[in-house]
Amino acid sequence: MAIPASSPPSTNASFSGKVPAASPHEDSEAPARSHSSFWTRKRIIIVAGILLIIVVILAVVLPVIFLVVKPHETSSTGSRSGSGGSNPSSPTGATTGGDGSTVITENGTQFLYNNSFGGYWVQDPSDPFNNDARPNSWTPPLNTSWTWGTDKINGVNLGGWLVIEPFITPQFFQQYPTAVDEYTLSEAMRADTENGGIGQLEEHYETFISEQDIAEIAGAGLNFIRVPLPFWAIETWDTEPYLERTSWTYFLKVLEWARKYGLRVCLDLHALPGSQNGYNHSGRLAPVNFLAGNMGLANAQRSIYYIRVLTEFISQPQYVNLIPIFGIVNEPLVGVIGVDTITSFYLETYTMMRNITGLGTDHGPFIAIHDGFEPASTWYTLLRGADRLMLDDHPYLAFGGENLAPIAATGPQGQPGGTWPAEACNAWALATNTSQQNFGVTFAGEWSTAPNDCGLFLQGVGAGSTNPQCPTYVDWQNFNSSMKEGIMNFALASQDALQDWFFWTWKIHEAQNGTIGSPLWSYQLGLRNGWIPQDPRTSTGKCESLGTPQNLFNLTFLPWETGTPSSIPASSTSSFPWPPSTISGDVVPNSLLPTYTNTAPIITMPPGTFSGAPSSVTSSVDGWFDKSDTTGGVTAIVGCTYPDEYNGIFSVTPTVPCTGPTATA
Repeated sequence: MAIPASSPPSTNASFSGKVPAASPHEDSEAPARSHSSFWTRKRIIIVAGILLIIVVILAVVLPVIFLVVKPHETSSTGSRSGSGGSNPSSPTGATTGGDGSTVITENGTQFLYNNSFGGYWVQDPSDPFNNDARPNSWTPPLNTSWTWGTDKINGVNLGGWLVIEPFITPQFFQQYPTAVDEYTLSEAMRADTENGGIGQLEEHYETFISEQDIAEIAGAGLNFIRVPLPFWAIETWDTEPYLERTSWTYFLKVLEWARKYGLRVCLDLHALPGSQNGYNHSGRLAPVNFLAGNMGLANAQRSIYYIRVLTEFISQPQYVNLIPIFGIVNEPLVGVIGVDTITSFYLETYTMMRNITGLGTDHGPFIAIHDGFEPASTWYTLLRGADRLMLDDHPYLAFGGENLAPIAATGPQGQPGGTWPAEACNAWALATNTSQQNFGVTFAGEWSTAPNDCGLFLQGVGAGSTNPQCPTYVDWQNFNSSMKEGIMNFALASQDALQDWFFWTWKIHEAQNGTIGSPLWSYQLGLRNGWIPQDPRTSTGKCESLGTPQNLFNLTFLPWETGTPSSIPASSTSSFPWPPSTISGDVVPNSLLPTYTNTAPIITMPPGTFSGAPSSVTSSVDGWFDKSDTTGGVTAIVGCTYPDEYNGIFSVTPTVPCTGPTATA
């Protein structure tokens, strides 16, 4: 409809975006024509201006919505992804990228980030503690709360990297055939200066796990990594041959990479002074001298100190969301140590840690205790009310005795894998559900797709399996489709039964002949060759399809189990005094056992360095969360002599406690 010449233009019409049609009489009425042309031009200018404003707004807002706000929540430091300047880790300078983006590593090499699950990396040099990244669409970003009972851990271990293990790095033990553990390997390397000496271990740290590994883990639909760390990442004492503190540098690197790709971290103290289990992965193949033997109490004191140092570091605001779990003792051999003795240690360590972190959600990590190879029910009634205490189980069928049932076969339910998938479900599904209901959050810190103990050095250097099927199980280059499908179904059943899990381990190093000698222990190898699922979500419902329902995952845990502050009843704490009332394997009364004193300077672990970040972002990261925690570090009492930490043998059996130069030992 045309606007009459005698009437003012309608305000509503002028914003309609429509120019009124010319009147057929305009040519005979010049004033009307002039008036109409004026308002027509004015409306065109107004509409054009509005359209320009809209275009500008969309150009600014849409990228923010889709590249920042929509996928990325506010980071822990309050900034947003993409807020910094140029990023040298991206060819385009971008601070975030998804599937198909190019990443430039620290040494200048490039790789494509492959993630078909909606994950994206975030790296802003000006904001190194940015927690916006996400490994996949179903996992909360690091800046968003994890919900236990709903969100699932689908993770892998970085075994054999910062803690050497013969079957994961067999080339070292082939090169030094007298070595059987990291202790003796370190001795052999130190003596071999012509071939690089102990520096060979740092070269291993540098090359075995890279940023591309972490990107590949995220791209595999996983969301957690478990990082074994030894006590010598903090310090060594005079008689210990380990490479001191160097692995800490690489631990900091993996924290940066995990943050970049949105992976959460479970820190696992894998090797303790004196050996907590006597296995080669504890540092030294030796009798248990942690909470056992004459050095058992002293080694435990030293261990608590190292746990304290690590707790102070990871409880800093910049790390608390990245490292939500701290496994304080890997696989303690409770059959030797004793349930009450290890529980006294757990309680003392728990109290120390919560005094640092405080209680409740976001106050330091969940504390994971290993079941010590005891039934899960052993722990159901102990330390009830403890703030965010988790139970770690390491379920393996590989070491349960020789079982020659083929895995490259059709099982009773008509599925690949023979009897192995159903066996995994029957062994672990109900047990996991029961532990979640009676203890609280329970996860499998280790498991594998190996149905037997076949593998180079798997049982240790010089030990081998007697299973006659081993040649078939280690010849992975020639696995046929039935073999791969059988292992795949075993993997799916295991994942479904265990619910929250970390596979052991991400990768196995080639032996000297260039092949991988323990293939069923490498997630990476199985993923690339077709016996590990490309998407871990496909495991859901596998046990039900095999006749063992696994449908209790969506649980409501008791308040203290996931973050509501509580306390352990006095009736429980009084039952587990510190020091413990008994130390197994000692030859003197507890009062005469060697102990240490807290008079050394405190060790503070250094944070990473970030050259592109302003000091206002990094200055508060100093490695020590609780400034009121000023007790000294653990050290030997001057004037006292101590047995070897790994055997506890006295040269002279003490008759009185040693408290200083005037006492006898």
